[in-house]
Amino acid sequence: MKTTEITEININYLFEKIASVIEEARRRASTAINLSEVYAKFNVGRYIVEDEQGGKERAAYGKQVLEQLSKKIEERFGEGWSVDTLKRCRKFYSIYSTPAIGATVLHQLETTTDFVNLGNSVAQIQEASAEPHKFVLSWSHYLILMRIKDANARSFYEIECAKQNWSIRWLQRQVNSSLYERLALSKDKGEVMRLATEGQVIEKPADIIKNPITLEFLGLKPEAAYSESKLEGKIISKMQQFLLELGKGFLFETRQKRFTFDEENFYVDLVFYNRLLQCYVLIDLKIDKLTHQDLGQMQMYVNYYDRHVRQEWEKPTIGILLCKEKKDALIKLTLPEDANIYATEYALYLPDKNELQERLQQWILEFDKEEDL
Repeated sequence: MKTTEITEININYLFEKIASVIEEARRRASTAINLSEVYAKFNVGRYIVEDEQGGKERAAYGKQVLEQLSKKIEERFGEGWSVDTLKRCRKFYSIYSTPAIGATVLHQLETTTDFVNLGNSVAQIQEASAEPHKFVLSWSHYLILMRIKDANARSFYEIECAKQNWSIRWLQRQVNSSLYERLALSKDKGEVMRLATEGQVIEKPADIIKNPITLEFLGLKPEAAYSESKLEGKIISKMQQFLLELGKGFLFETRQKRFTFDEENFYVDLVFYNRLLQCYVLIDLKIDKLTHQDLGQMQMYVNYYDRHVRQEWEKPTIGILLCKEKKDALIKLTLPEDANIYATEYALYLPDKNELQERLQQWILEFDKEEDL
């Protein structure tokens, strides 16, 4: 039998297996996030990979196989199964076919109402696929996740996206803003590893801190002159995005909160409440380099709230100084070790991802050296 005839037989066999997957997916009821499409494309990728691995001469005409396969699939099912789509399916299977760090994502969700409501059809697809990774997002979400090379970061974004119901646009924004790296750089080694397996866990005040806070959505130009009041006004006008950037559990209470002490008025720029930590969070904006006077002022604000505002059952107030520039040595020298006050820089543009990744790798190496001592 000629090679071309063998190729045609193999393509027909591969086509029929993939066609059955697509037909089965179309028969099943769609869920809100269309998990049937995700599992169908995962299995399409599986058949392609298995076919490539099973044929001794696949490497010589792999592109030709995908082109013919694409044509046959689109003849039966219509557009949407281009060669590029098949390549994405193959990559999708290659990334998620083995137990990943983020395989626990479903276990964190499977007791929630949202997951239970997905219905028996999805459970049947999962059972049919018999694969370790359990998908909870849409295909469009996974197209973004597949572009993340670092497995730990990819797992983190998948977990957080599922937990917080991120839109495709906001997932892309969080990836572009290097949320994983920004959170990781504010944690110790154990907590960095925990990000990849559990996502962002809020248990103590330091868990809500990321450095820098990225405010590119405000539309302020880094080189332009602006006042603290203008920065505050921009944040108020984009409060939904600002809350998402702050992270989990934040509720906005008011701006320019006035309190009077010893016949003098003081104003806190922004007052929030974090329902997960059950405490007030005070934010002061500083468009210049942080000074020890700024730290002392925030200490006074926190003391006032702890002594005159918070209830007995609430946790101590957190103070955050959002500044253009800070020096950690000054902060350590000015504040007591048990101060519930944090300083974090803000950026009006998306950070350089490569730079943050290099800083994170250096950070982890420093942890390793400390453990070896």
